[in-house]
Amino acid sequence: MKLHRESKGTITVATILFLILGALAIYFLKIWSLVIIMPLLVIYCLVFWFFRVPDRSILDHKENVIAPVDGKVVMIKEVDENEFLQGKAIQVSIFMSPLNVHICRYPVTGKVIYKKYHPGKYLVAWHEKSSTENERTTVAVETLTNHKVVFRQIAGYVARRIVFYCNEGDKAKAGHEFGFIKFGSRMDVFLPLDTEIICKIGDITKGGLDVIAKLKN
Repeated sequence: MKLHRESKGTITVATILFLILGALAIYFLKIWSLVIIMPLLVIYCLVFWFFRVPDRSILDHKENVIAPVDGKVVMIKEVDENEFLQGKAIQVSIFMSPLNVHICRYPVTGKVIYKKYHPGKYLVAWHEKSSTENERTTVAVETLTNHKVVFRQIAGYVARRIVFYCNEGDKAKAGHEFGFIKFGSRMDVFLPLDTEIICKIGDITKGGLDVIAKLKN
């Protein structure tokens, strides 16, 4: 199983803790140490599972808006996007549980024209105000269809580390990685009002594969 580059520090700490706690359990509990070691082993394996990098064949897209993450669509509504677009947009929000792949992918193809990191709170990721009050990043891409699409990584109650690798001027390719969020979190995508929304609330998405909307050409 291929592991994400962001896994190195977390897996190192997890390995050290597992060995120390396991050794202490064996020393003090003898045969009963399995009561401690087995749950620790499950948690240790889940850490590896969280940082997995699935092998996915990413296609080229022009009008299609691709799911940026694995997760569940929890919101589709018209909102005011006041950080970059300064106007109304359709917000599509996808919630990621700790068991989802947490690689963050470009939802559209084009050119990165804006990026910004915002420190903030750690409300639960499905809270509506988390989009504007939580720790988050905002990225905007000018698409091949001459639209401006904004997307936002949002830290949740558990997630305390957001990483994004893109810079202004970079070429964005729908479905390809631009960042990572550790543990439960959310991504919002802000689309033009005339966008055809294909997904619906409750849909389970596969990042880089599923088409969630289509821009007007």
